[in-house]
Amino acid sequence: MTSESLPRTAESPNDPVGVRDAVRAVPAYPFTPVDAPIKLDQNESPYDFPAELKALAAERMLARPWNRYPDLHADTLRERIAAFEGWNPEGVVVTPGSNVLIKLLTELAGIGQTVVTVSPTFSVYTLEAQLLGARLVQVPLGADFSLPVEGLKAALRENPPGVLYVTQPHAPTGFADPQAAVRELVEAAQGWVVVLDEAYHQFSGTDYRDLIRAGGNRIGLRTFSKAWGLAGVRLGYALSTPTLAAHVQKLVSAFNVGLLAQTALEVALEHPGYVEDRAREVVAERERVLAALGGHPVWRAHPSQANFFLLRTPDADAAYRHLLSHGIVVRRQDKLPGLQGCLRVSIGTPAENDVFLAAARDFR
Repeated sequence: MTSESLPRTAESPNDPVGVRDAVRAVPAYPFTPVDAPIKLDQNESPYDFPAELKALAAERMLARPWNRYPDLHADTLRERIAAFEGWNPEGVVVTPGSNVLIKLLTELAGIGQTVVTVSPTFSVYTLEAQLLGARLVQVPLGADFSLPVEGLKAALRENPPGVLYVTQPHAPTGFADPQAAVRELVEAAQGWVVVLDEAYHQFSGTDYRDLIRAGGNRIGLRTFSKAWGLAGVRLGYALSTPTLAAHVQKLVSAFNVGLLAQTALEVALEHPGYVEDRAREVVAERERVLAALGGHPVWRAHPSQANFFLLRTPDADAAYRHLLSHGIVVRRQDKLPGLQGCLRVSIGTPAENDVFLAAARDFR
């Protein structure tokens, strides 16, 4: 055994030996919970799961045996999701949140290969690439936050294949690209696994299922955490071809979706009408808030097609503390490339948004 292959020794008495260097080098997920009356920091739905549906789910849970294992691969949910999405059930993969799928897809096509995405981007893409020791290539977004299509195509040509992450609408900017630009990029990624993350599609009206169907190397991600108002239940899913989905499924732990989550999602999928109504209200509130901020003397709200928006300020720390003093917590993004002075603000209820706008008007 060569010295290079030996496990790295501990860096301090409390640092255990044997931990991979890639894990040592990566900080923990960058989020610290803050308790505040108005929570606009995590892109959640401002509305809970409807009370009558919650009661129905609870009734079903109580009637089911909890001493038995759930479906091996969330098979019941795969069938229900496939029916809802008009998809082949064999092309559906279900996990506790789409962030789990991002980890699995990085394992699938990133380890020993390449992860390509933009900068700034959803932190889980880069975090998982770094933890798993993949080659990470990030291409800066355009000045208007648009996809750098030519730059990404160059990165695809110049690096060994792996996985390409494309988010529509984008996080953390809320920008949605023209469909022609997304199609051009995806079609250029031959030999790569292409992931189209559509976590916020209900708020933008975009739908890339046909583009995913058209290529065997493509996989779409969707979630129940945003428009469905079920972030606490933790369920996300992938749509792909049966062949690619079967490879992803190999990486999914057995019995990874519990009976309680399965039951809640069954009820939600039987009553999906509330989702469209709430998404429409969030979009209307988003446009109202953005319009109201248009005349602010020092803050600038960027356009968005998601359930959040970026607020650019001269001093992110001062703006963050000002809002917190009014009982509002938002998410700082000012350390990310190109987002100097930026806060990310989720759309809340109309009453919460009124408090936010009053606090914004009060800032000088």
